[in-house]
Order: sequence, then structure tokens, then C-alpha cells
Amino acid sequence: MTALTKDVIRSLASFDGDGHPVVSLYLDVDGRRYIRPRDYELQLEHLLRQARRAKAEDLGRIEAHVKAGFDRSRVRGLALFSCQDRGLWEAITLPVPVRNEIVVNQAPQVRPLELVLEEYEHFGVLLADRQRARMLVFELGELADRSELFDQLPRHEDDGGEWDRDHVHDHQASAARHHLRRAALVAFQVFQSQGFEHLIIGAPDEITGELERELHPWLRDRIVARLSVPVGAPEEEIRRAALQVEEQVERAKQAALVERLREQAAVGRAVTGLGPVLAAVVERRMDTLLISDGYVAAGWRCPACRHLATKGRTCPICGSPMDQLEDVVEEAVEDAVQQSCRVVVCTGNADLDVLGRIGALLRF
Repeated sequence: MTALTKDVIRSLASFDGDGHPVVSLYLDVDGRRYIRPRDYELQLEHLLRQARRAKAEDLGRIEAHVKAGFDRSRVRGLALFSCQDRGLWEAITLPVPVRNEIVVNQAPQVRPLELVLEEYEHFGVLLADRQRARMLVFELGELADRSELFDQLPRHEDDGGEWDRDHVHDHQASAARHHLRRAALVAFQVFQSQGFEHLIIGAPDEITGELERELHPWLRDRIVARLSVPVGAPEEEIRRAALQVEEQVERAKQAALVERLREQAAVGRAVTGLGPVLAAVVERRMDTLLISDGYVAAGWRCPACRHLATKGRTCPICGSPMDQLEDVVEEAVEDAVQQSCRVVVCTGNADLDVLGRIGALLRF
């Protein structure tokens, strides 16, 4: 199976079925919801029954692939694409769950893959106390790298004098500062080797400020939250807590983009609504495409000049007959990906819904 990358999405988006149906299937196989393979196979069978326009050969290949079995230890979702008539077969494993969905169209449906890459960025988690530190990097919701260090603090004997106790206490404080300095250095080394967009800190209140002061400025700028997770917490507990933070960060980013869309549209540097967005796609003017999750709309595509429109039958550009599409929004996403535009699928954003559920920030 193939791992998800931007190049994979770009390759799928450029595929043209040339009139032949292309089947895109997304299947949630998360073992936390579907304990037995038969549990998600029932979902698969339900989806396949919905694909009335698909060819039996493509559906059979998808069904056989899923039921042949696979290692679910690090797989939460599947994305399968098939068009046997045009030689397309792609099976992508995802370490995060996806919404069950099947689409039969003239090109692969890549919007859910864009959503996965957009929502699950690389992020680091630095946990520390006075003796131990752990630096973890998560990619697509899964642990990608870990580093740990332990510095034993000096101890004093019970029969020592007051001077000895004070001396050891000062030594402990110095050793703790040295430990936090080393923890910050490890975090920066991991950042240089792995890279991550966001940093989450977890440390007792009395040392959080000192730990952050020891961090490289690049890391301090990436801090998005502080967790009350102990340094010895299980990795799954850390992952769940970090993913909650990432979800909050993503919602805030989406809200800021929608607000920017509203402001730029007022001065002609952005467009909202399906018709103006399709025009911007055709004119290759888009910088960022924003879509409400689940937005689907019918439309038209000219097979000759690739013009997209909400109304058809005759292309206003070249005069050729246009093909009617069940989902012109997905066609716009595919064109945007091929034009190296950023695609952001917004979940639960009422402000974007008011603007027509779709909009684009423009390059010019």
C-alpha cells in the first residue's frame, strides 16, 4: 500500500478517466470502533451497494483488497481508487480514521486526503520534570519520533548537618537547571532533524517558565498549548491530549482564514460562492481554496477546454458541448491541487456556510 503524501494527491488529481467511471472509496477501519474485520467489512458492503454507476470489475477489486486482510496496528483508514479501463489502482493507508464514503466520478475524489494532510500536521510534545524529559513528534496523529533523557538529582543523607542539606539543595537546583537546559537542547535537535509546526509543553507549574526560557526562540514561537500531562504518562494518553490541542489549533486557523476571506472579498482580492470560485479556478487566479466539509454541488465541465461552470450545456469559451457533473466542487478541488493551490476543508464553520460554503483567496 501507498503512504499519503502531497505528491500522491497531486498524481491522483491529475488523473482523467476519459469518460470511464473512477471509483473512490474511503473506509474507516479503526480498531477502536471496528474490533473485528467483519465489522468494517459490513460497512464496505453497504458502500459498494451504493455505487450503481461503477463497473463490477472495479468494485470487485476493491472488495477483494479489503477482505484479503492487512495489518491494522498502524492503520486507521483506507483510501482506494480504481478505474480498470484506464489502468488506475491506488491503495493508500492512513494512520487516522476517515468518514466512510464512496464516489463514482470521472476523476478520483481527493478532497478527504487534502483534509487529512491539512488537519494533521507535524507537532512536537516536550514533557519534563526536574529529572526526566521526553520529546515526542507526531505525524498524521501517530508517533514518528521519540527522545528521552534522565538526570539523577543529588541526594543528602538524613544524618547530615544543616550546611550539608543547604549545599545539596543548591546543588539540586543547579542540576535541575542543567537538566532543563539539556531538555531544551534535545527538543531543538529533534526540531532540526524532524521538523514540526507546533510545540506543546507539559511540565509542573514551578518549572514551566524556566523550561520555556531555555528553549530556542524558534521553538518558543511554536508553542501552542501547555498540557497537564505527567512526564511518565503512557504514549497513548499523550497522543490523545495532543490531538485535542491540534484540533483546537486547526479550528482557530480555519476561522482566521475565513475571516481573511471575508475581508479580502470586500476589496476584490477574494471571491465567495460557487460561480465566482469556478471562474477563478479557470483563470488560474487562486491562492487558497476554502470549502465547507461535505459541500457538494452539480455543475458542468467542458471536455475540450476544461472550463468549469454552474450552468451548461454549451461551453461559453469554445462552444463545445459540456459534460454534466454530479459534483463540480470536487472538480474544482482537483484543478486547484494541480495548480499547487492550498485547499482547506473547514469543519463546522458557520461563517463560511453563510458565504456560500466555498471561497477563494486570489493571487491577483
